[in-house]
Amino acid sequence: MSEIRPQNKDAYGLILEAIDVGVYKPGSRLVESELAERFGVSRTPIREALQRLETQALLIRDGRSLIVASLDHNQLAELYAVRSELEGLAARLAAQHAAPEEVRVLRKMVEDDRKLVDDPEALSRANRRFHKQIHLASHNRYLVLQLDLVHRTMALLATTSLAVEGRSEGSLAEHDAIVSAIENTDGDAAYAALKTHISKAFETRLELDAGQPEFSDRG
Repeated sequence: MSEIRPQNKDAYGLILEAIDVGVYKPGSRLVESELAERFGVSRTPIREALQRLETQALLIRDGRSLIVASLDHNQLAELYAVRSELEGLAARLAAQHAAPEEVRVLRKMVEDDRKLVDDPEALSRANRRFHKQIHLASHNRYLVLQLDLVHRTMALLATTSLAVEGRSEGSLAEHDAIVSAIENTDGDAAYAALKTHISKAFETRLELDAGQPEFSDRG
C-alpha cells in the first residue's frame, strides 16, 4: 500500500491521493474524525475537502454519510469517450505548439518507462506523468483544466489495466507512436495515435472487468 505523505498537501489533495492509491476504494465510507486523525489536520479543512469532492461527484451520499463513488458501465464508457477526444486534442495541439525541450522530455519518458515494464503500479504512475506532460505541451490552459477534471475522476478506478499480461508493452509502443507524431509536428497523426491508445486502454478495461461486479481501472 502506498503511503500518503501529508507534507505540502492540503486536505483535499490528501484525500484525493488516498483515493488514487487505493487507501479508500469505491464504496469506502469517509468519516471526518478518522480523516482528521489520519492526516493530522483539523476537521474544518477535512469537511471543506469532502464537500468539494462531493461537488465533483467523486463522493456520493449514503444517508448522512459520504462514500467513494463507483462507476457503472455507462459512466465508464462516457468517461473514456470524453477522455479520448480531449486527450486526442491535447496531442494535436502538442504537435503544433510543444517546445523542442518538451518533446525531448516526452521522448525521455518513453525510454525511461521501458525499465518499468514489469512493475505495473510504477508504470501506471509514470503513465499519468506522461499524459500530464502532453496536456501541458498543448499550451492550452482551458484544455488542461478539463483534462485535470477527467483525470481526477480516473482516481475512482482502483486498479490498472497495465497489470494485464502484454498491456504494458502495448502501452509503451503506443506512447512511442504518439511521441513520434509530435516530434514530426503531425497533428493529425498525434490525435489518431492518442485516440488509439485510449481505445486500447478501454478495450483492456472491458476485458478485465467482464463478469466482475464493478469497474476499477486507470489504464
